[in-house]
Amino acid sequence: MASSDAMHRLFREAFRYGLVSVVALGVDMGLLHGLVDRFGWHYLVASVVAFLAGATVAYLLSVRFVFPNRRVHNSYLECVAFFTLGLVGVAVNAGALFIAVGTVGLGLTAGKLLAAGCTFATNFTLRRQLLFSPTKAP
Repeated sequence: MASSDAMHRLFREAFRYGLVSVVALGVDMGLLHGLVDRFGWHYLVASVVAFLAGATVAYLLSVRFVFPNRRVHNSYLECVAFFTLGLVGVAVNAGALFIAVGTVGLGLTAGKLLAAGCTFATNFTLRRQLLFSPTKAP
């Protein structure tokens, strides 16, 4: 029975994390386009600012609505770790996109969707296991 509860909690957290990720992506992409199209920023500079804004939204919503457990009790260190693990996701995204488009020959949209799935799975798994899972009793 406990494993059924654990699976239910895992699916609930994954679903909520998916919703949070969509909101964070919206912030990221909206800010990216706004800074580039409306204010004339260079896209690479704008992408860093937009990524950081999206990651901040993802962190704030994740700790509020997704993950009930916290392994790191210092909010600053937890946030730094959350962002650092996000960089692993960025690397996974780039690698998956390179393989999908550059090696397999998928179109950019299909490749990006595949890469986004890989990134979601990586970020959720790492963040849940390293930052937001319950500590195990000895």
